[in-house]
Formats: sequence, structure tokens, C-alpha cells
Amino acid sequence: MRDFRQLKVWQRSHALVLTIYKLTNTFPASEQYGLTSQMRRSSASIPTNLAEGCGRRTERELAQFSQIAMGSASELEYQLLLAHDLEYLSAEQYRVTNTELIEIKKMLNRFIATLRRA
Repeated sequence: MRDFRQLKVWQRSHALVLTIYKLTNTFPASEQYGLTSQMRRSSASIPTNLAEGCGRRTERELAQFSQIAMGSASELEYQLLLAHDLEYLSAEQYRVTNTELIEIKKMLNRFIATLRRA
């Protein structure tokens, strides 16, 4: 069992969740149960799945939950694009947030590859 708080990828994905919550606070009220909810759920799913995987017994299980986190990151990647195209996010907000998300996805890829080699 690992302490998920020690994982750099967890730390960065947790920070991303906080950013997503702040950004979605400015979305129209009509999106409360739509895009706002979806973005918050998919962003929170990244560190949540990493935490759950760390509580499992094997590296294989951790890799499986990390792969689920990757799927959530891909969902969020599209949702960010949609929010930008709907003009809920400025070009700068989109660029900065999407760049961070892509870095997290790269970290997840490396982490998963390392786990699968173990």
C-alpha cells in the first residue's frame, strides 16, 4: 500500500481539480448540472482513482486504476476544449489549463509504464 499523497502525479492532478473548480465557478448557472458537473467529476476522478489504486495490494491493480485516471483525463481534455469553444474559458485559461492537463497525462503514461514493468 502506497501513500498517494507522495505521488507527484497525484499532487499535480489534485491541484488541477482545484483549478477546475475555480474556473467552473464562472460558468453560466444553466451549466450547473451540465458541463460544470462533468468537468468537476472528470477532473476529480483523476486523483481519486490514483488514491484508490494506491490502496490496493498489487502494482497491477494500481496500474489499472491509473489507466482509469487516464481515461478521465482524456474526458477532461475534451471538456476543456468544449468550454473554450463555448467561450466559457478565455484562450489563456484554456491554454494554461490544457497544458497542465497534458503534462499530467504524460506523467500518468510514464507511471503506468513503470508499474507494468514491475
